[in-house]
Amino acid sequence: MRTFARSSEPAHMLEVAAALEIVLGRVAPLPTEVVPLLQAAGRVLAEPVASDIDSPPYTKALMDGYAIRSADTGPGNTLTVIEEVAAGRMPTRGVGPGDATRIMTGAPIPDGADAVIPHEETEPAGDSIRLCRAVKAGESILPRGREMHADEVVVPAGIRLSPQAIGLLAAVGRTSVTVHCVPRLSILATGDELVEAAERPGPGQIRNCNGLMLSALAGRAGAAAEYLGIGPDERDGLRRLIARGLDSADVLVLAGGVSAGKFDLVPEVLKELAVTAHFHKVRLKPGKPLLFGSGESTLVFGLPGNPVSSFVGFELFVRPALRKMMGDAIPGPTFVPVPLAAPFAAKNDRPTYAPARLEMAHGFHVRPGNWFGSADLRGLLTADALVSIPAGSVELAAGEALPTLFLSP
Repeated sequence: MRTFARSSEPAHMLEVAAALEIVLGRVAPLPTEVVPLLQAAGRVLAEPVASDIDSPPYTKALMDGYAIRSADTGPGNTLTVIEEVAAGRMPTRGVGPGDATRIMTGAPIPDGADAVIPHEETEPAGDSIRLCRAVKAGESILPRGREMHADEVVVPAGIRLSPQAIGLLAAVGRTSVTVHCVPRLSILATGDELVEAAERPGPGQIRNCNGLMLSALAGRAGAAAEYLGIGPDERDGLRRLIARGLDSADVLVLAGGVSAGKFDLVPEVLKELAVTAHFHKVRLKPGKPLLFGSGESTLVFGLPGNPVSSFVGFELFVRPALRKMMGDAIPGPTFVPVPLAAPFAAKNDRPTYAPARLEMAHGFHVRPGNWFGSADLRGLLTADALVSIPAGSVELAAGEALPTLFLSP
């Protein structure tokens, strides 16, 4: 049974949908470039592509057998074999009354024939064959142009090029395509408590996991990421690194230093560098102190330093921005209702985006993970989805649906 109780959280924070609208309203698709087809997988097509030929270019056989006239068929009827046509060869004789042409899969259908009967449904009779059954016109043949016609658009602009799209583009003779450019993304972690993964943390220190995690997320989103290292809790050093990111990237992503503490210097430094902040607090959990701004030519995301908050902020806001830059018509995030694998109860003061696992057992289900908060990076390890949990007290029975965001590519 579904139960929701209203949250007591103040309403002055920006809702996720409103924040996302602001982000996407500031994003425009990047310019285009021509790339070889072998390098185009995963890119977004910027031009409609039409076929240069009919496909198939001739009416062809769909199986090995005999090309015949359906009017000549029936159990026990005998037809004279006049020719054999292999794939890649053209017939030299038409099929007349009482004739049959032995034909291989993919070979052109000879004039006069309107069907193919499989070998196993015939019996040899010297230079002839005896039919085991009647055959209908059109059986086991593929008409010319059945898949596509010359000048017909077969791959529309705005589609992300999957392996099957690459195959289709090759089938219509394309060796290169026009696609939207890949976004350049700079990533900067901040905080004097951070050391890189290769170092053993000293007293009061922790390893920087956000830098490499966000770089991997950017790569999974299709962006070209540059990791700038760790920014200090000191204005001049932090300013130099942020300025470098603003100068070299389409998107700058910072992790940490965006809250309201004494050493949270990122908002002030961004303002000094002429970055306009469009919002700085979002009503979600984890990741409330999330900043979004824009400079002269760079979008800026300031994500909270706790790793799960950074992860969720990237998936909800940064990834959709990158997808729109790359030309995606529907940049997301796209949540779909998925039934729960087991009863679920939660109590949150804000809408929560929790790690979850997809399961296939008597249908497709989702199971929220054992996750204790924004610092629990280990709780993300097996997650392949995020579930959207409303604010307040929530009680859901197994089989009831939660909005679910798939994390796999």
